[in-house]
Amino acid sequence: MRTGFLTAIAVSAPLLIVACGGDAGPTQPAAPTKLVFTVHPTNAAGAQLITPPVQITVQDASGNTVTNATTTVTVALGANPGAATLSGTLTVAAIQGIVTFSNLRIDRPGSGYTLVASAGGLSGATSTPFAVTLTFAAVSASSEHTCGVAGAGAAYCWGDNSSGRLGDGTTTDRSSPVLVAGGVSFATVSAGGGHTCGVTAAGAAYCWGYNQDGEVGDGGTISPRLGPVLVAGGVTFTAVSAGFNHTCGVTAAGAAYCWGENFLGQLGDGTTTNRSSPVLVAGGVSFAAVSAGSIHTCGVTAAGAAYCWGNNSEGQLGDGTTTSRASPVLVAGGVSFAAVSAAGTEHTCGVTAAGAAYCWGERSMLGGGNMTTTNALTPGLVVGGVSFAAVSAGSFHTCGVTVEGAAYCWGSGGEGELGDGSATPLVQETPGLVVGGVSFAAVSPGDRYTCGVTAAGAAYCWGWNLYGQLGDGTTINRLTPVRVVQ
Repeated sequence: MRTGFLTAIAVSAPLLIVACGGDAGPTQPAAPTKLVFTVHPTNAAGAQLITPPVQITVQDASGNTVTNATTTVTVALGANPGAATLSGTLTVAAIQGIVTFSNLRIDRPGSGYTLVASAGGLSGATSTPFAVTLTFAAVSASSEHTCGVAGAGAAYCWGDNSSGRLGDGTTTDRSSPVLVAGGVSFATVSAGGGHTCGVTAAGAAYCWGYNQDGEVGDGGTISPRLGPVLVAGGVTFTAVSAGFNHTCGVTAAGAAYCWGENFLGQLGDGTTTNRSSPVLVAGGVSFAAVSAGSIHTCGVTAAGAAYCWGNNSEGQLGDGTTTSRASPVLVAGGVSFAAVSAAGTEHTCGVTAAGAAYCWGERSMLGGGNMTTTNALTPGLVVGGVSFAAVSAGSFHTCGVTVEGAAYCWGSGGEGELGDGSATPLVQETPGLVVGGVSFAAVSPGDRYTCGVTAAGAAYCWGWNLYGQLGDGTTINRLTPVRVVQ
């Protein structure tokens, strides 16, 4: 019995050894063959991070993740409807077969963008389409270009760029918004004649564009400046306002500074000498805000007193004369203003806390309802019974917005800038409703065109569009508001 038992053991032992020896070991991963988007890009705001981060997986022929892959993958724009630039880290190595692109941004708006992924020796992949949009906090219209501040302080401009006023590093005209270069985050921007300025949340002022008269404020007259340069002098501003060839700003303490062209005293420093860096406005007035126009400037105090200086050929300073002034002079009439706008070529307007609008200067732009009168050398009430939350003077017309969001314009309207559906080259004597049913938070009239922004951040423009300043992707004049590409 023992012999048989031992024999059985001897026979079975080799069988166990054979069984172990037949084990093939761990399964080897299959070879990678392709890339697959596993987290596609989503709709994003212009110049902002695409979130959640885009992910691409390295897979084998059966669709399994190759977990030991360290493949280097590159992404690029495929469909590019906005002629945009993709930025961020565009080449990333896989970790356990997964590639994560965490800081991708696209600078221009458009619908139907795609990303393409590629890697050596592997089949590439294309993402699902997505959109890049712009939501504006504010827009500023000027002579032939427009600018606005979008999400997270990114500044965009569009229109004529012959002087570099769009700030994108080129002199190429743009009929839709292009990102201002330099990576500066702006609280506000102001479009001037051939230049643009902006101020950051910390109060640093930057300007770019035409600079032969020192309006960029960097201490020199090198022109053009194709991207933002820091305004010299170390002054901290709460806001800046770009005029035709000059710029002004105000500090938190109420001090006003100006720089640039000064041949009619529009800098307010008591001289007619051009300045390439900020100089203090004379007179010791403490301002709550300032507004630079074509060749004149105005400001308002916290108590509502308005002061103006510079060119006064048409009475735009409002002091009852046509004498130009090289330092601030009090606007006559005793009206207490909540805000004033000197952005007109030869007129100025203001609004009271109660919503009454007043204008002064060249008669055809005043909205006084009586075109037989002469220029208004002091503030005249805008007729029509409209109560305004804000008014703003353009080159040859004026617009305002009510508390309810209705926009009204008056003055010259030959290019459709009044937004009433007409291009008849006549002067609208009283405020006329801008058609289209858009509810505006603010409007900004420029030179023969107007732009506005809604409370939701949608920008619209109408009027003259020779250089694409309406931002709708065309150079076609528009008689009613059209949405800026976003």
